[in-house]
Amino acid sequence: MVLRLAVPAVAMMACHFSFNLIDSIWVGRLIGPVALAAVSTSGFYVWVALSLGEMVEIGLIAVAARRHGEGDRERAARAAAAAVAYALIAGLVVSIIGLLIADDLFRLMTVPPEVAKLGHVYLTTWVLGGPLVFGFFAIEATFRAAGDTRTPFMMLAASVCVSIVLDPLLIAGVGPFPRLGVEGAALASVMVRGGGFLVGLVIALRRGLLRIADPDWRALPTIVRIGTPLSLAGVLLSVIYMLLTRFTSRFGTPALAALGIGHKMEGLGFIAISGFALAASALVGQNLGARQEARAREAVRLTVRYCLIVTVTTALAFLVIPAWLVALFTSDRQVIADGVLYLRVIAFAQIGQSFELILEGALAGAGYTFWPQVASTTLTAMRFPLAAWWSRAIGLVGIWLALSVTAISRGIAMILFWKSGRWRTVRV
Repeated sequence: MVLRLAVPAVAMMACHFSFNLIDSIWVGRLIGPVALAAVSTSGFYVWVALSLGEMVEIGLIAVAARRHGEGDRERAARAAAAAVAYALIAGLVVSIIGLLIADDLFRLMTVPPEVAKLGHVYLTTWVLGGPLVFGFFAIEATFRAAGDTRTPFMMLAASVCVSIVLDPLLIAGVGPFPRLGVEGAALASVMVRGGGFLVGLVIALRRGLLRIADPDWRALPTIVRIGTPLSLAGVLLSVIYMLLTRFTSRFGTPALAALGIGHKMEGLGFIAISGFALAASALVGQNLGARQEARAREAVRLTVRYCLIVTVTTALAFLVIPAWLVALFTSDRQVIADGVLYLRVIAFAQIGQSFELILEGALAGAGYTFWPQVASTTLTAMRFPLAAWWSRAIGLVGIWLALSVTAISRGIAMILFWKSGRWRTVRV
């Protein structure tokens, strides 16, 4: 059961991650380091938006999976309908805010003017499709709460394939397509995700997983309550990266590009962990709904073991072949040198993140998110003062080290919360 849910979920998370990865690879190869730094820095607000979108996803999985576990498909479908409507509205609000504060964001990050100019173009184009991206999160959660990870994966895989082809066409202006540069990369991403949302919406309606004629608006407070702590933790993480950019920019544009590349390569492990975490969340919710606590605990143990197989492999790759991985994005020697340093320092954090994210997902499936996220948020916030201190003392490696140490610490904290057993008393 764990692998049946986790493997498609991992593949699905890989697809989500691939959109920005595809943008970065094509932009780095077709335009250069400045454009790559622009996509990387503007990507931090994109991450804010995606974290807010996950609020609906996390909360809906916890609520709808519990209803499915109780055998009440009707209430699950009505809760999903309310969540989709809420996601579209929330996505619109986040997009409007992004358009209004884009200039201020790049001033906050103190990036070079040429990077800020291209980053503004990428970001303002991407946020235009924000509501559809948010909607797709809700549709994904609708399928996964019902135990179906295959359908959203197939939709995402098709979207990624289209993006691989469409990105270079719009960036470089091949054939009848206009030459749009970084704007083309952002446009391709939102177009394919929007199409995926619309297809998923139709399929969910046909299968009776949504009841748009009678949404359960009363489920929204619970969905928001459960999803908000994890979502805000992701927002804080993004803001911290924006602030870290202020320190990283002191070491030049290559260091900024390396920060973006390292963050994306780190995401290779992150997507695997997140996919397993989503499976853990759904399994805990379903088993607790069926009053099978022992099975919920066993599912979490198995999920951690399977995930470690992947993340240990990723950590070894970061230590052994980091230059090859960074060179996928650029041929610039200084960017490669700074990126190699990032990967080697962050390698062991992959293990800590395995425990952190899977146990966060399991706790969210049980509806216990507040105190774990207080601890996680506090440790994440420590990245800013640690990076400020260590970068002055030991240079760029100090920033990378602050990221690694805090990630490992969050993993230890989540182990302690899961072992405490307080999640057993939460009512959803």
